[in-house]
Amino acid sequence: MKRSAGILPYRHTDESVEVWLTHPGGPFWAKKDTRGWGVVKGEYGDDETPELAARREFAEETGVPAPEGEYVPLGEFRQSSGKVITVFAVEHDLGDLAVQSNTIAIEVPKGSGRFVEFPEIDDARWYDLLTAADKIHAGQLPVLAALVEHLKTQP
Repeated sequence: MKRSAGILPYRHTDESVEVWLTHPGGPFWAKKDTRGWGVVKGEYGDDETPELAARREFAEETGVPAPEGEYVPLGEFRQSSGKVITVFAVEHDLGDLAVQSNTIAIEVPKGSGRFVEFPEIDDARWYDLLTAADKIHAGQLPVLAALVEHLKTQP
């Protein structure tokens, strides 16, 4: 079973709580906005803890170190692919951080043997929770619900 770990930064504004979601690069995601955004995440092996992997992936995919703060485990979430994602929330205002993502090679068109490099992440934005619920991958909706439950326990 493949395992991934990710970080969901969030911040409080005067009006609401916002989460920082990223949009994957490449031709498959180019025109997908609704259900096209997600948590910064990546796979890890037995040689890494989920939190260390999440921090490493954040730095690789955004070009900046993982946010400082208290990392709160939101849980493990099974995706439709069968992959399990462990997600950590951290309260940290990244501002309007412009991502400088690493690149990945994607075969275009599939089966052609021709590989093209694309940024792993092509955009990142803050969304209030209601908007985020429309933007985030369907399999990651439970991550938002877990964040809401966590926030209910905070003063």
